[in-house]
Amino acid sequence: MCRTVDLRQAVLAKNTRAADVLRTELTARGTTVVNLLSSPGSGKTALLERELLLARERGVATAALTADLATENDATRLARSGVPVKQVLTDGLCHLEADMLAGHLHDWLPGATRLLFVENVGNLVCPAAYDLGESLRVVLASVTEGEDKPLKYPTAFGTAQLVVVTKSDLAGPAAFDEAAFRAHVERVNPGVEVVLTSVRTGEGAGLLVDRALAAADGETVHAPVMARARA
Repeated sequence: MCRTVDLRQAVLAKNTRAADVLRTELTARGTTVVNLLSSPGSGKTALLERELLLARERGVATAALTADLATENDATRLARSGVPVKQVLTDGLCHLEADMLAGHLHDWLPGATRLLFVENVGNLVCPAAYDLGESLRVVLASVTEGEDKPLKYPTAFGTAQLVVVTKSDLAGPAAFDEAAFRAHVERVNPGVEVVLTSVRTGEGAGLLVDRALAAADGETVHAPVMARARA
């Protein structure tokens, strides 16, 4: 058991070093990375497609990399926004790692890219442990997933710098208790911002782009207690 724990710590330490190098390199070229984490079916791709389109309309040089176990469906959808998009098939791996991301960005990412959105594999367990060199970590949850999601996945929500609730137009039919959800988020990640969005109604449109640009401009982002404790 101890050997297993030691191996995991070594793997994570190696990833952290790679993430720090990648963050430094991308920051030097003026690119800010946003890491998006969620369960499958949260509406992450639909929300990202809208945000990419809005970023393009605003003249913000943006790109997206999306990771899945199989199919290129998400890349096809995101490409409709008109921004550069790359699909990564992980061949069974349940998360991205910093050196993997760096390899996929090499010779692909346009030099003038200001914002890079990384749509991680749909999973709230494995991806939460891996820094990708991001400047902003966003965790999404739909109103149909239940108010206790933050308590079930404390590492994912506890390391988030922004929490986005999707499909807010279904809050009524889903009997979503927003106050309870916010209380659960606050319990695992005190002080983190929680925002509601709906692709169907337009609620929260442009919010991801705004927060990403703020981070790119050097505004202070939320520092999760859990992330500080693990550093």
